[in-house]
Amino acid sequence: MPNLAFLSLGSNIEPEANLNKAVAMLAESSRLVAVSPVWETLPLGVTDQPNFLNAATLVETDRTPEVFKREVIRWIENELGRARNGDKFGPRTIDIDIMLFNQQILELDNRHIPDPEVVERPFVAIPLAEIAPDYRHPETGQTLRDIARGFDVNKEHMRLRPTVSQALMQYLG
Repeated sequence: MPNLAFLSLGSNIEPEANLNKAVAMLAESSRLVAVSPVWETLPLGVTDQPNFLNAATLVETDRTPEVFKREVIRWIENELGRARNGDKFGPRTIDIDIMLFNQQILELDNRHIPDPEVVERPFVAIPLAEIAPDYRHPETGQTLRDIARGFDVNKEHMRLRPTVSQALMQYLG
């Protein structure tokens, strides 16, 4: 039985093109099950940079979380020119993170899965809820829908980007 990996994607360097390429590459390397609408969000930390475009995907893979991160996520980030300069809030071509993996609770390269950002960050919670609203967080027991309802997109300065969202849907098959 394949594994389900819930991914968060973000970009603020040529974000339309890089999100599109990242989703295409995910579809080539795994089975793309769902893609959320794309949200434009304000940057965190370093605010003197372009806004981000964020989305979530659900993929099926036969790989373990470690192998998926190493062989798929790192490969995509490297191919799209992701620079790791130590500033986790700086501009980036693409950032892909495993937020949830099946119903597992694990440590993956110094990151806890389920990623704490699932309940802390609206730009993670809302897109995830759009692709799997009834999925239950393995630690809190809340559905992704209930987690997302705790955020106000207007207060969080999030806005939908329908044209970019539509472009990503072409990879669902």
